Amino acid sequence: MKHERLFTPIQVNGLELKNRVLMPALNNLYTPDGYATDRFNQYYWRRAEGGIGLIIVGGCRFDKYGGSYHMPSLADDSFIPGYKAFTDGIHERGAKVGVQLFHAGRYAQPSANDGLTPLAPSAVYSGYSRATPEELTVDEIHGIQREWADAAVRAKKAGFDLVEILASAGYLICQFLSPLTNLRTDEYGGSWENRTRFARETVAAIRQAVGPDYPLSMRIAGNDLVPGSNTTDDAVNFAKDMEKAGIDLLNVTGGWHESKVPQITGDLPRGGFDFIAAAVKDAVSIPVACGNRINDPKAAERILALGCADMVSLGRPSIADPDWCRKAQAGDDDLIRRCLGCNQGCLANSFFNKPVECLVNGRAGREYELKDLPLPKEKKKILVIGGGPAGCEFAIQAASRGHSVELWEKSDRLGGQVNLAAVPPGKQEFFTLVDYFRSMLKRLNVNVIYNREATKTKLAGADYDVIVTACGRGKAKQIPLDIDDSVEVLSYIDILTGEKEAGRNVIVVGGGTVGCETALYMAREGSISADQLHHILTYGYMPVDRTLKLMNSSRRKVTVVDIIKVGKGFKAGTGWVVMGDLKRMGASIYSFASTQYIRDGQAVIDVKKSKDSEETERVTVPVDTVVMAVGAYPSDGLYKELEQAGLPVYNLGDATGIGDVQSAITGADKLAEELTGQGF
Repeated sequence: MKHERLFTPIQVNGLELKNRVLMPALNNLYTPDGYATDRFNQYYWRRAEGGIGLIIVGGCRFDKYGGSYHMPSLADDSFIPGYKAFTDGIHERGAKVGVQLFHAGRYAQPSANDGLTPLAPSAVYSGYSRATPEELTVDEIHGIQREWADAAVRAKKAGFDLVEILASAGYLICQFLSPLTNLRTDEYGGSWENRTRFARETVAAIRQAVGPDYPLSMRIAGNDLVPGSNTTDDAVNFAKDMEKAGIDLLNVTGGWHESKVPQITGDLPRGGFDFIAAAVKDAVSIPVACGNRINDPKAAERILALGCADMVSLGRPSIADPDWCRKAQAGDDDLIRRCLGCNQGCLANSFFNKPVECLVNGRAGREYELKDLPLPKEKKKILVIGGGPAGCEFAIQAASRGHSVELWEKSDRLGGQVNLAAVPPGKQEFFTLVDYFRSMLKRLNVNVIYNREATKTKLAGADYDVIVTACGRGKAKQIPLDIDDSVEVLSYIDILTGEKEAGRNVIVVGGGTVGCETALYMAREGSISADQLHHILTYGYMPVDRTLKLMNSSRRKVTVVDIIKVGKGFKAGTGWVVMGDLKRMGASIYSFASTQYIRDGQAVIDVKKSKDSEETERVTVPVDTVVMAVGAYPSDGLYKELEQAGLPVYNLGDATGIGDVQSAITGADKLAEELTGQGF
């Protein structure tokens, strides 16, 4: 399919962009002291090479109060030379580049700003920064506006083609706009006109500083998604105000960080906020970009075709595949390594102030390490055993270096554990990773042989130069429980493969990531489907309150039990949707609990009040099915046999010890790079 709209030029206040794809600002934590680094440069230069029309870097701090960890800075002139070299590199690679000037307000963490107390419109505590800010004085407000404008001038001197003003996600401008965080009684609080004054004055100050012909964009919240705060109607009014103030491009995203509405995970459908961007576009005459969960060229083209926006904003999809644009323009949609909306390498890392990585792209953020990677000295014949994520990724990397690669998969399909990871709600994007593997292996002429199980005997005397075992996981683990014959005992594999159907009363033993996601899958099975909900609402034959009750409950009673805290296995910031949905669906969660026995369809469970408590409460729950989700054994037997036989074998993925998809892919990439460094 041709994506003609995506790849037509567009102008933003005289700045011509070669296509309609915008990479928005994401703090990657690649600039520890605020100065441009080789890691920062190579990361963005690689994406410019991939064909993106406009890259916006940042957030970029400009004062001592409002920054975040390891972000770029334009706080003084010393930063200009490094970023001038950076923007020159972007331009040499055919892209345009802007910078988002960032002020967190009450979201600023004191530890990221030399211990300084955050400044905000009002002294309203922030659970995000875990701090109560000081209320800005009028003089301080004007000082921030001057510093914002000064930084915009530095950006222009540094060669940035555009400056973006941050007014989304709950940061400083949002805090002035919202009645929840702006309790002021002066000219900056109260009425809508007063609450928008700070934004209007800030835009005016920047416009005066950079001149009329320099493009200004603004990233806005299309809906705060926080009860009592601003709605889409307010966002539309704000957009009109900002157009009048002098903004040339509006970049529309979702709501605040503290919202309980999923905005960047797989729980949000592709392009799930396009209707919000459309509301803004219908109200203004300047270009509008639509963001959030647009990982597919067809979805992007549809947004443009329907007039929901003039551009599409691809943040995490650009991390996942720097060549997204190049592949889409060539019609190679099937070769795009799509963002899964998992947040496991990007968002989760940011919670620990670690540089951004990516589950599906083990090279993201490591481009600076790879620029001088040597080419193979000679073509090798390689056998990869196992078609899970580690095996597929290694085969792709080896074949892309010109080696002759054969892959044996003992089942009739690729993907391994990814096929299970894709089953729970909100995880369907994981199937696209399997599609990508299949397409890339075919494009690279990797000989994939299905239904072939490798053994030491079959490989005796084989003439492969390198053998890589990526055999994944073996049998699911079981733990001994006192259970009579009144219940069926299954594994999470039985459930997620569809081999078995759980009953109406289920206990999941194991509250890690797999246990919780399997529990939610079973709970959702007992609710109405999305198609049923659409049918009910379309024809209106069910009262709304009863429809909502059906949607937010399950006929299957699910209980999750673990001796540690249930949900602990999730990476930071990635489990809250699952845990919230389990609660919404009526699941029972018992942390620090042990199942004493299950007899006559009843489970007796002792639950501690806390991790270190000696006091327990005994509960009894009905049960007809027990689902074990306590892990699996690594399948490393073949590797050990081949190693003992003296064959040139390497081991990868879960076969080395149970991990996750990210560690499997990154490990495969690094092994391929390591062997290349050895002349592989």
